[in-house]
Amino acid sequence: MSAVPQRSPITTHVLDVSLGRPASGVSLSLARATSGAQPPTFVELAQGTTDADGRATQLLAQGSLEAGTYRIRFEVLPYFARDGRASFYPHVDIVFVVAALDEHYHVPLLLSPFGYSTYRGS
Repeated sequence: MSAVPQRSPITTHVLDVSLGRPASGVSLSLARATSGAQPPTFVELAQGTTDADGRATQLLAQGSLEAGTYRIRFEVLPYFARDGRASFYPHVDIVFVVAALDEHYHVPLLLSPFGYSTYRGS
């Protein structure tokens, strides 16, 4: 019997609201800002791709979360180009702060070719 992988302390979910379905195959990267730098310099921690349900749930190992400012960069231009759709945004950066190390941080992206929104999910 194989073990079920633990969920990353930071996860995301991309929904293509223009089509009303999950956005699968979106490449993304997770980075953390180096402390004290202004403007912040980000160091990449992980790369991933959204699954068939539009989710990326294995970005970080359990216990590896540190307090600080993080960025998820979604490479959306190739996602839209696959279907021959134009996109105003080549990528979307979501920058957020992790303060409590015992909490889960779910960062959804609601996406269309000419707009996007985000929020802290559960």
